[in-house]
Amino acid sequence: MNPTHLLLILINTLILVSGQFLWKIGMTRENPNFSSFSAIVKVMFSPYILSGLVIYGFATVLWLFILTKVPLSVAYPLQSLAYIFAVFGAYFLFNEPLGWWKVSGVLLIMVGVAFVGIGGQAQ
Repeated sequence: MNPTHLLLILINTLILVSGQFLWKIGMTRENPNFSSFSAIVKVMFSPYILSGLVIYGFATVLWLFILTKVPLSVAYPLQSLAYIFAVFGAYFLFNEPLGWWKVSGVLLIMVGVAFVGIGGQAQ
């Protein structure tokens, strides 16, 4: 696989995880209320949630470009790196627990991503 394409997938994945982090921050700071349509709209237009949505929009445009260059069977599994970034980011940013089960799962994901990357280069 072209190193530039791999870099684009990595950037796209980091953008997606950043959007998730913004949503998490927004939901913890806003004390959301989903009891009415107007309350949901208020949550959607809060700064962190709206920023996360904009970032997701940008990531979607980048993903569409990536799909023109990289086979879906290679690109999509590589996006599973988001799980790794999210688990460790949640640990450092939100003080979420990081036990052996999570670390083991992340290691398995890393092995799987490596297999996909190697397999994508062999074609």
